[in-house]
Amino acid sequence: MTYRCKSVGIIGAGIQGACIGLQLIKKGIQVTIFDKNDPGKMTSYGNAGHFSPYAVLQLNRPDVLYDVPKMLFSSYGPLALKWNYIPKMIPWILRYLKSCNKKSMMHTAKNMHQILNLSMDAYEEIFQEIDMTNLVERKGIIYIWTKDNLKSRNLEIKVRDELGIKQKLLTQDEIIDLEPNLNPVFHQGVLYEDAIHARDPYGITKKIFEQFIKRGGKFVKSKVKSLKQISDTETLIKTDTDDYKFEKSVIACGAFSKPLTDQLNEDIPLDTERGYHVHFKDMDHLIKRPVIFLDRGFGMTPMNQGLRAVGTVELGGLKNPLSKNRIDYVVRCAKELLPQLGKHEDEWLGFRPTLPDFLPVMGPSLKNKNIIYAFGHHHLGWTLGAITGKIISGIVMEEKTNLDLSPYSSSRFN
Repeated sequence: MTYRCKSVGIIGAGIQGACIGLQLIKKGIQVTIFDKNDPGKMTSYGNAGHFSPYAVLQLNRPDVLYDVPKMLFSSYGPLALKWNYIPKMIPWILRYLKSCNKKSMMHTAKNMHQILNLSMDAYEEIFQEIDMTNLVERKGIIYIWTKDNLKSRNLEIKVRDELGIKQKLLTQDEIIDLEPNLNPVFHQGVLYEDAIHARDPYGITKKIFEQFIKRGGKFVKSKVKSLKQISDTETLIKTDTDDYKFEKSVIACGAFSKPLTDQLNEDIPLDTERGYHVHFKDMDHLIKRPVIFLDRGFGMTPMNQGLRAVGTVELGGLKNPLSKNRIDYVVRCAKELLPQLGKHEDEWLGFRPTLPDFLPVMGPSLKNKNIIYAFGHHHLGWTLGAITGKIISGIVMEEKTNLDLSPYSSSRFN
């Protein structure tokens, strides 16, 4: 007899929650999404807008670890610390150091590739259902670099080649032919010709959420205070205004997921990489496609709001205020590549939810089988939204899958 879940509560109304909700509602399940903020207004709003199915290599790498001291103590570096947060982050840092070896790097790369390889087909299915006018451009994405870190760049190229990822190496002249406004302070680069980018990430999340509501989904704008499983067939979500019971519940609130998993007595080492953006209004015409400067840990994307400059990794938790020096860094990097840029606006801080091994957590709680986890997508939450929706809806429905989902289980931390 085929199992059929009757009701699901989802905590988090970002791209993960919206895509999970849409997939479940299409299967005829009653779904309610909870968030204290409007849908798509947090990290899903301010990201770089890249759909990056090629991005299999993450930051748990020996070469990155070697460069950390230099990056930290450089005034012009892509990595920064909020020193008041370091004591809280020591357990995460120790686990991260343990995962910075070749074996762990390749484990992450192969298991990211498994889901990244399916990510765009999952999005294209959703795009068929919503009006995508002026929301996406299909012009590829360029990564550029100097001669300073050629060993790291060669490693990235080699691993992607081994995994069969399509990439086109470019000389400086070839990059300038594609993007003539760039200041040639770089050595070479790579073009991902089939990659696409969002002109408005918030607009896309909003459209997906509207489709979820149109199909019968519900939204409760309220802060979730607690979550627990109260029987074999019931979970309880308590908000600051009411209590709600569902057969199953999903935690999909990104960097804000840890307080809920702590309540469930499951120690998952989730923390946050803080990222920043600014806009240069009416400057989106200066580049045709996203350009990412790897040495600087920053990129620029032409969007409807203007040219969005985005990037850096700042380790500092959820409560520290925006760092003005990180904003200054992003602006300085943008003007290094495009000296014609003028005044910026819309200074923004967002939170990437990251585990030390740079794999997401997707699957049932170890101690509460009716509570499902869907968080920790680090730099690729935007890219992985749609495929996460399909994977989690399958887990909720207890469907069989050809995917090996064990690498994403929270059991790896126990």
